[in-house]
Amino acid sequence: MQTVKTPLYQLEIGGAESFITYRGNGFAPRALKGPVFEVDGKLLPPVFSSVVLVSETKLNAAVTEYRFDAAYSAVPEMTLTLVVRAAKGSPVLKFRYLLSGDGSHKLTKDNGERLDYCALSAGAGERLTEVRFSEFNELTHSFCMNEVPVEESFFENGFDVMGPLLAGTDGAESFLLAYEHGSQYPDAFIHYCFTPEREVVLSAKKGNYTAGTVIGKIPFETVWFDFGVVKGGTDELAAAFREFQLKYATLNLESRKPYIFYNTWNYQERNKWWNRKAYLADMDEKRMLEEIDAAHKMGIEVFVVDTGWYEKTGDWIVSRERFADGMKAVKAKLDEYGMKLGLWIGPTLAAVTSEAYRKNPGCRIEWNGEAPEPKPIWETEESYGMCIVSPYWETLADTLISLAKELGVSYFKWDAIEQYGCNSPNHFHGDEGNTPEERADSYAFQVGVYMAKIVDKVCAACPEVIIDFDITEGRRSVGLGFLTAGKYFLINNGPYFANYNLPCEDDWTNIFVAPGAPRTWICRTPLTFDKWIPSVLFLTHYLPDDPQNSQDLNLASLILGQNGIWGDLPAISEEGKGRFDEVLSKYKEVREDITAEAAIKSGMTGSGFECYEKLSSKTGKGVVCVFSTVKDTFRYITRKKTDRVFWASVPVAVTPLADGTSLIEITFEEPGAAMVFFGASK
Repeated sequence: MQTVKTPLYQLEIGGAESFITYRGNGFAPRALKGPVFEVDGKLLPPVFSSVVLVSETKLNAAVTEYRFDAAYSAVPEMTLTLVVRAAKGSPVLKFRYLLSGDGSHKLTKDNGERLDYCALSAGAGERLTEVRFSEFNELTHSFCMNEVPVEESFFENGFDVMGPLLAGTDGAESFLLAYEHGSQYPDAFIHYCFTPEREVVLSAKKGNYTAGTVIGKIPFETVWFDFGVVKGGTDELAAAFREFQLKYATLNLESRKPYIFYNTWNYQERNKWWNRKAYLADMDEKRMLEEIDAAHKMGIEVFVVDTGWYEKTGDWIVSRERFADGMKAVKAKLDEYGMKLGLWIGPTLAAVTSEAYRKNPGCRIEWNGEAPEPKPIWETEESYGMCIVSPYWETLADTLISLAKELGVSYFKWDAIEQYGCNSPNHFHGDEGNTPEERADSYAFQVGVYMAKIVDKVCAACPEVIIDFDITEGRRSVGLGFLTAGKYFLINNGPYFANYNLPCEDDWTNIFVAPGAPRTWICRTPLTFDKWIPSVLFLTHYLPDDPQNSQDLNLASLILGQNGIWGDLPAISEEGKGRFDEVLSKYKEVREDITAEAAIKSGMTGSGFECYEKLSSKTGKGVVCVFSTVKDTFRYITRKKTDRVFWASVPVAVTPLADGTSLIEITFEEPGAAMVFFGASK
């Protein structure tokens, strides 16, 4: 038996009763059984003749990776490699499996897909909760987090749930098990199955592997899994997992930093629907330089040029028609202001005449032997759909690396990667020996895996790069998989008329287009994620337009962690630009404290008063944001102790209390928002 020791727990690897035993300091051990594969038509249990530590690698200052090789007793020519990543500051660990052999054995599906990743026993007094991250809510036209209790009848009747996270607690101790993959609920690829013996089995459901996969020197790799145990209840468990996501779950730590982002897309939409011009009418150097000047005055740090900056999709070379110098002047202006350059990318697109397509014609998306016809992309050249679960993934990764190194791009917005759509037998998701349905499911499963592979390769070469994935529509891979590599672009325009089955009287089908409260109500709703996953990982764009009342509503929302802005920046008054800079400068003084803490919410979104407290338990610094729909006085006592220095966006009364907390009193003369920054300079 092998061991891994951290300050918070000890792992025992290769025991007779469990493959992984987790022993936390001061509480009972937790045993994880598994895995179980179907090999050559028979179930292969996790019984091993030996388990040895083959490597121990420090990945960064906090995270160490361990690799253990386990030789199967029944099939000595096959090896199971367990990869464990342990962080000295977190009770949560990551692990996955690699299955290798001499090529004489295959994964099979004689009785359907059979792969049990692990199993654990739930105690009689433990209450289980399914935590969903991928429910698409038509009310907001966005994904939201949802916690659903697991009923006792689920064990009695053999029910299953999707997760991706399962939490259990008896009030004194709590555990979690999660998988790093995604889809749109309820379209499960992996699920938790419950047995009458109160065992929880984390199993493959569809697409995890293809029948006939050879177990050779190139191993079959599973996705990553997360497991951890803490003292306390579910709130303490969520706090530990949230910190794990922020600090330890990824090696791409740049994606966790709370920069302020600006994106040009909203102005492009305004051009189309309000100004009745082309999307790309002002996609040129002159307009971008004007926007950069305005963005600098407002305190924006990352400037993202959305679609239309390129000559051809796939090649992703700057359009000389729109930027005669190849965007050198734009980059120079950003450098002058200390701002970062971001670009929109369609990862699954390649223009008909592009070099990317010429070199990869066999990587087109196919469905039942036919490749869809090319389509124009946002007023640029017609493009083919490309499969990233094919050799094309490396072409894309190398192109992004070149853009980062040669043009100085430090942020990429990825758009429109559908989870379904390819069942070609010539890519990396099955062959002629698999049915079209199996290949389609395998593609859908592997899309998220390959997206993370691309991010990992790009960020390994260019550590300052941030990549986010647009999940503003359904049918996209949402979960912990990509999230541990990059960020999510959560909300575009919010609900459309179609969401409410209302008639559409003009071309503009979005009902939340104007400044003011309604859009902020929609955009704040998914802040429920912040309990388990830091809201800074879900980019949402707020409107900066005058007047100040609307600006304050949007500022008070975005500083809670969603950190995005878009609109017509040059049209904002100088006073309005100054207001943004004033507030964001205070935010920047305490943003690390804000980011570290989950929001404590009082009141319902859109109700009379709605309050968010994000104060550091360690420093007392952070912010309290209050939204009002009424003319009245709001009184609030902070849950946590506060720094005694504060700055407020409106006149407030702050009274320090004996226990270290503070009483806040704000009188609203009209509906609006107020921000109180504790620890920010006056």
